[in-house]
Amino acid sequence: MAKAAFNKKRAVFTSTLDFKLRKKLVKCHIWSIALYGAETWTIWAVDQKHLESFEMWCWRRMKKISWTAHVRNEEVLLRVKEQRNILHEISKQKANWIGRLLRRNCLPQQVIEGKVKGGIEVTGRRGRRRRKLLDDLKERRGYSHLKEEALERTMWRARFGRGCRLVVRQTTK
Repeated sequence: MAKAAFNKKRAVFTSTLDFKLRKKLVKCHIWSIALYGAETWTIWAVDQKHLESFEMWCWRRMKKISWTAHVRNEEVLLRVKEQRNILHEISKQKANWIGRLLRRNCLPQQVIEGKVKGGIEVTGRRGRRRRKLLDDLKERRGYSHLKEEALERTMWRARFGRGCRLVVRQTTK
């Protein structure tokens, strides 16, 4: 869907507008479509690869670099003066959402904590342990530490950073 949206507005994204403005437009318009609901995703290695390739696809289209030109990704990133940060944006969104979730007392929090009874209990599954929602944020720390940090917003923001927020400035007449 995001590629289709990019191709619809290709004339704008590949035009002679200021490149900084075009980058902001892509991050605002295209990435919001691509990352819709990303705070609830469990990201696998394959998904990371697809997201990074989508990011590089956008930068290459904006700079009109053909795939037959054999330009390395690092060179493209130098030309656009960017770093790979689509995965960083997802982790910020996920941290903000989980922080809000852990500060409230609601059903999704109870589901994450495993306090909801009922359903079919499956024990002794074969294979590797299934990845959970909080696995991306835990980073070798327990759930209790994560919840304590979420309850104290300043500590949470220091660790995971503020999310992208739209700042509206009021003008006085």
